Amino acid sequence: MSTATHTTDVVVIGGGPAGYTAAFLASDRGMSVTLVDEAPRPGGVCLYRGCMPSKALLHAAKVVNDAREASVFGVSFAPPSIDVERLRLWKNDVVSKLTNGLAQLTKQRGITYLQGRATFADNRTLAVDMTSGSESAAVVGFQHAIVATGSRPSKPASLSLDDPRVLDSTSALDLEEIPSSLLVVGGGYIGLELGTVYAALGTAVTVVELTKSLLPGADTDLVRVLKRCVGRVAKAIHLETEVAGLTAATRGIDVSLRDANGAVSTERFDKVLIAVGRQPNSDLVGLENTAANRDGDGFVVVDAQCRTAESAIFAIGDVAGEPMLAHKGFAEARVAVEAIGGQPSTFDPKAIPAVVFTDPEVAWCGLTEDEATAIGRKVTVAKFPWGASGRALTLNRPEGFTKLVVDPKTEQILGVGIVGVGAGELVAEGVVAIEMGMTVSDMRMPIHPHPTLSETYGEAAELFLGECTHVYKPKKL
Repeated sequence: MSTATHTTDVVVIGGGPAGYTAAFLASDRGMSVTLVDEAPRPGGVCLYRGCMPSKALLHAAKVVNDAREASVFGVSFAPPSIDVERLRLWKNDVVSKLTNGLAQLTKQRGITYLQGRATFADNRTLAVDMTSGSESAAVVGFQHAIVATGSRPSKPASLSLDDPRVLDSTSALDLEEIPSSLLVVGGGYIGLELGTVYAALGTAVTVVELTKSLLPGADTDLVRVLKRCVGRVAKAIHLETEVAGLTAATRGIDVSLRDANGAVSTERFDKVLIAVGRQPNSDLVGLENTAANRDGDGFVVVDAQCRTAESAIFAIGDVAGEPMLAHKGFAEARVAVEAIGGQPSTFDPKAIPAVVFTDPEVAWCGLTEDEATAIGRKVTVAKFPWGASGRALTLNRPEGFTKLVVDPKTEQILGVGIVGVGAGELVAEGVVAIEMGMTVSDMRMPIHPHPTLSETYGEAAELFLGECTHVYKPKKL
C-alpha cells in the first residue's frame, strides 16, 4: 500500500458546481489548489446525474410536445418515433462534453485532481482513499479547506423498497426503458421535471404530493397555471395524498395511497419514482474530527463568509443549506475564495432565482406574494397576462404571465414571478432589478424589444402605474 503526501494552500472536497468553481477561482488568484472527488472528472451531481442530463431530456420532451401541438396552426407531423437508446446516448454525450471540458480546465490551471473519497483527519489534514492512480491513499496538508460535497436523493424508510423498479432521480435519468405507467412520488421540481419527460415519451404518469399544492414554496397563482398544463399530459395528479406503502409484485409495484380523508386505495405501476427531496452529504467527510458542526437538518453551519466554526474550513453549495441550487453554490464559491484571500466578502443576496424546467416553465426570485402574506408584509402585485402579449400568441403559448411584487410606498420591486415558455431565461432581468433596488418606474424606462416576452416586464410595470398599453385598467380616483 503506497501513500502520497501533498501540501496545498486550498483543498476543495467535491467537484460539483460549487466545488470546481471554488477550485478554479482560487487557482486564478494564485493559490495552489487540490480538488478531490470520487468521479473521474469534475462535474458533480449537476453534470453527471442532475441539471444537465435532465435538461437534455427535457429539451427532447419539449420537441415532442411542440410537434404534437403544431396542428393548431396547420402544421402536422406523424406520431414521433422515439429511439430510447439514441436519446440516452445523446444525453450521455452532452454530459461527456461538459465533464471533459472541466477536466481540461482543471489541467490548464495546474490544479491537482485526486479521484477518491476524502475524510478530515484533523483541522489541517485530509486523508484521501484513492480510487484511481498509482497510490492507494493520499494525505493532504492544507491551509484552508472548502467542503462542497453536495447532496443526495432522500428516500424515507417507508418508501425504501429494494427493487430496481423503484427509482430515484439518478436512476430515472438512466432511461433504461419507457415504462407503460409511472408513479411520481413528490410534486416538487424534480418530480415534475422527470415526470414531464416520461409523459412526453409515452408513459402514463401519475403524480402524488403530500401537501395541498404542487411546487411547495412557489406562489399559488404560478402553480395554478402549471397544474392545468401538467394535468393535460399526466394521467392523474393527487394532492394531499400519502404513499402508505410499496409492495413488489410480479408485474409491477403495488402502491397504497392514503388520501386526505384517510381512505386507502391500491394501484399498480410499472415503476415508481421517489422524488421527495434531497439531503446534504455532510456525514461523509469526517467533520467530527474538526470544530465544524451540523444543524438539525444535516447542513454544515457556516457564517456569512461561508466559514465553519473551524476557521480554516469553509462549506458551500448544497451541503451548506437551502436553497439547493447550483447557481447559489457558484456565488458561495466566490465568497469563500475571496474570504480566504482576506477580502471582506459576504454572501447576502436579495434574490436567488428558482426555475422549474417543466412546460410551461416556472421561475421566481426575491419575495414571493405568498411569503409576503405569511409574514404580514403589505405589497402590491402587478400581473401582466401573456394573453395580451403578441409574442406569446405567435408562439401559441398565451397561458403565462409576468408578475411584479412591489412595495406600495417606495414602489421598489421586491419579487418577480413568471410562468410560461422560457420563464427560466426571463427571470434574470428580475434578479438584476431586485439586486439593483429598481422601482417599477425604473423597470418601465428601458425600451424592451418588440415583439418579445421580455417586454412583459415593462408592461407589468405600466400596469402598476395605471397606464398599460395592452391591458386597460381604469385608474383609481
